[in-house]
Amino acid sequence: MTYRFSAEIWRWEAQSAAWHFVSLPDDVADEIDETAPEPRAGFGSVKVEVTVGVTTWRTSIFPSKDHATFILPVKKAVLTAEGLAVADTAQFTLTTV
Repeated sequence: MTYRFSAEIWRWEAQSAAWHFVSLPDDVADEIDETAPEPRAGFGSVKVEVTVGVTTWRTSIFPSKDHATFILPVKKAVLTAEGLAVADTAQFTLTTV
C-alpha cells in the first residue's frame, strides 16, 4: 500500500545521540496497523520505502506510545539532500514493503 501525507520533522534526543522523525497521520497509521503483515519485525516495526522530494530510501516505521502513532526516522543525509530541518513540513510518499 502507498500513502501520501505531509508531516513536520521533529528531533528526539537520547544521551549523546539525536534522531529526526516525522509522525504519521492517524488515518495512515491506523490503516498500516490493520494491514501490516504479522509477525512484525523488532519493536513492532513495519518495513517501508519512503520518498521525500527526489530522495528515496528504505527504513522501518515504529509504533510510538508517546506519540500514539507510527514514527518514521528521517536520515540526516535525507534532510541535507532535501534542504530540510526540524520544524519543516514536507510531503512524504510511503509504501509498505
